[in-house]
Amino acid sequence: MTNSKFLPFLLLLFVFPIVSKGQSTNNKLISPRIRVIMDNDFSGDPDGLFALAHLVLSPSVEVRGVIGSHLNANDGFDRSKTQAENAAKKAADLLAVLKIKDQFPVIAGSNTAMVNDSTPVKSKAVDLIIKEASRTDTSLPLYILCGAGLTELASAVLTEPKIADKLTVVWIGGPEYSDLALPPPNYSSPEYNLNIDINAARAVFNRSQLKLWQIPRDGYRQAILPYSELQLKIKPQGEAGKYLAGILETLMGRLQQYHFNIGETYILGDSPLVLLTALQSSFEADPSSSEYVLKPCPLINTQGGYDYNAHGRNIRIYRRLDINLMFNDFFAKLELNK
Repeated sequence: MTNSKFLPFLLLLFVFPIVSKGQSTNNKLISPRIRVIMDNDFSGDPDGLFALAHLVLSPSVEVRGVIGSHLNANDGFDRSKTQAENAAKKAADLLAVLKIKDQFPVIAGSNTAMVNDSTPVKSKAVDLIIKEASRTDTSLPLYILCGAGLTELASAVLTEPKIADKLTVVWIGGPEYSDLALPPPNYSSPEYNLNIDINAARAVFNRSQLKLWQIPRDGYRQAILPYSELQLKIKPQGEAGKYLAGILETLMGRLQQYHFNIGETYILGDSPLVLLTALQSSFEADPSSSEYVLKPCPLINTQGGYDYNAHGRNIRIYRRLDINLMFNDFFAKLELNK
C-alpha cells in the first residue's frame, strides 16, 4: 500500500502529468533525477563498455561526462602510453553505435598514476569533475561512477577540497573485508582496480571526507553474465547488441589462443555502477534491493591492503547486489533501443 504521505503528490501527478524527456529515450514519463560522471578504463576489460551502454540508455540519469582513464602501466589489455586517450576513443565509438553524439563530453584523463597520495595530476577530466561538483544551478545530486582507478577523482578533491561534500563516489574496487568475505582462489593482491593507482585510493580513503559507496571484489564478482544470455539477450539487439557481443567474443577468442579457459561466463563487474544509481527505488530513493553494511572507512596502506581506522567516516560496503534487476533492465533497454 502506498504510504499516505505520498497521496497528495500522487494526486498531483494525475492532474499535472510529467512530460519531461528522459536521456536517450522518447519515454515522456521518466526524467533525470540524478547527475552522473562515469570514469572508466574503457581500453581494458570490456565490462566498462557494457556499463556505459546501460548508463546512457537509462532515462533517470543525466550523464554530465564520460572520462577515459588509465590502466596499470603493465596491463596486458593496453600496454601503450596513451591508455586514457584510447579509453576515451573506445567510449566515443560505442556512443556512435548507440547514435548518441555530442550530448555530453567524452574526455581522456591522465595516462599515469599519482606520484604520491597528496599531489594531484592535472587534466581536463579533473577540471570537469570540479566544475560539475561546483554547480549551484541544479538540485540534482551528483554521483561519480568509478569502474577503475581513482586518479581523476582523487586529483579533483585534492585540487578543490570544497567539492568533497557535493558528490557521492560509487567505486568498483578494493579487496574483500576479512570480516565479511573470503577472497577467491588464486586472488590477486593488490586488487585489480586498486592496483591501478594505490596512491589515489589512499588519497580518497585516507585523506578525504568523500561520501563513498564501495563495491569490493566479492561484490562485483556477483555480476556474472552467462554466454548463453550474451547470445540470446544481447547479441540480437540491433547494432549496439551486436557491437557489445562482438567485443566480448573477440576477447574470448584471444584468451583461447593463450590457452586460458574462462568457461561459459564473464563478470561484467562495472555494471553495478548503474544498478546503484539509475535503478534506485521510486519513493525514498536508494538502491533498496541491494544490501550493504556501514563500516568506518579503513586506511589503505602502501601495499594496497586495509588498516583499521576507528575514527574513519562511515562508508557503504555493498555485499549483495540485485543482479537480476540489473541484467533484466539492461536487456530490456537494449531491446527497446534497437
